[in-house]
Amino acid sequence: MFNFFKKKSSQKNEIPFNYESIVVDMHSHVLPGIDDGAQTPKESVVLIKRMIDLGIKKIIATPHIMADYYKNTSETINNALQILKGELKMENISIEIEAAAEHYFDETFKKRVEDHRLMTMGDNYVLFEYSFMNPPPDAYAVIQNMIAGNYKPILAHPERYSYMTTEAMTSLRGRGVNLQLNTISLTGYYGKDVKKKAETMIDMQLVDFISSDMHHLRHADAFRNALTTTYIEKVLFDYPLKNVLLM
Repeated sequence: MFNFFKKKSSQKNEIPFNYESIVVDMHSHVLPGIDDGAQTPKESVVLIKRMIDLGIKKIIATPHIMADYYKNTSETINNALQILKGELKMENISIEIEAAAEHYFDETFKKRVEDHRLMTMGDNYVLFEYSFMNPPPDAYAVIQNMIAGNYKPILAHPERYSYMTTEAMTSLRGRGVNLQLNTISLTGYYGKDVKKKAETMIDMQLVDFISSDMHHLRHADAFRNALTTTYIEKVLFDYPLKNVLLM
């Protein structure tokens, strides 16, 4: 769908290209102090500088909304966004940055869908995640309600759910769910099984979006290291990614 020419990086002998072809990083935790990502505006700026250095032109921050741990609202998220924008302005850093959320599929998620209280990106896309232990028993019904409500669901990092097979991913996509791959999965950051599943997803063209899922400097290092993998080249060029639709 989208074809981009490879651009060689100016950094010495380390990475052959960058992320400028995807333009948008649409899953990160760079808003300060509201979840398990950056804790201060200064930490946020360090991570964002690393993303800019790797070719990212726009960031959509997606802090967790979780009933038990991170009880964020649109107000807490937008307040953190304004604080971050102020810090970026003081540092003379120019990058487009917006906020949505990574919604956890917990007991409150169904009600958020019904009440149309989901934080969206682009043309009504919604990022959500499953439990790492078990899939929600009512997932298909809630997803159907999301789509009926004109939301476009994006399931975050399905390669990291040990119970999720590529057959299950294919079924979800057939129901209208987009799949987002963490690029750092391709480095083995989460283990060899996750790496293998991520590679299989790319081979089967099951990936709709890729992103950093940036939380801290270890993720920033892995985000850069992913550019040395064979599979990141495969997914960055001549592959039907949708990241650019979020501009």
